Amino acid sequence: MISENASPTVALAPLDVDDAELLHAWRSEPVAAHELCHWPRPLSAIREQIERDIDDADHDGFLVLLPDGTPVGAAALAEQNMSDGTATVRLVVDSDHRGRGYGRAALDVLVDLAFGELPLHRLEALPHTGNASALTVLARAGFTHEGVRRSACFHRGRRYDIAMLSLLRPEWEALERSRSWDL
Repeated sequence: MISENASPTVALAPLDVDDAELLHAWRSEPVAAHELCHWPRPLSAIREQIERDIDDADHDGFLVLLPDGTPVGAAALAEQNMSDGTATVRLVVDSDHRGRGYGRAALDVLVDLAFGELPLHRLEALPHTGNASALTVLARAGFTHEGVRRSACFHRGRRYDIAMLSLLRPEWEALERSRSWDL
């Protein structure tokens, strides 16, 4: 799927075990590790996680690609529950490509996939409350702030609150933007 909704064009390609080094580098970068509120994991653990996710019907992971095939990030629909119609969105953008609109473009494509191709009704995102860039991108993509899970994340010796945001299918349907399949 492709998006030009947020000015840059990106596509999603299924994540493969061969992409583990990229994902490892992106998630280990200090700013990303802090904003994702996790500690870096060994490359072997990332490979094993990708293998498990490929076999897991409740998780779809993707590389975010520029039109020339350059990978600029990763996105996922995680914790999919088709009975309830819910999933969690996850996104990381390479530090060399942040601030260019790729995160928003990737989020638009991911949301279009979730609501346009899958029987999902609710998407949620759970960034920590200090992750201003994620909160801004999510709000611009139509996500609504629902609340805060207080002191829900421990990273670098500190506790962080986690913001809870969601987007429902009817809200997505009401968004005035092109869908990724229309471009």
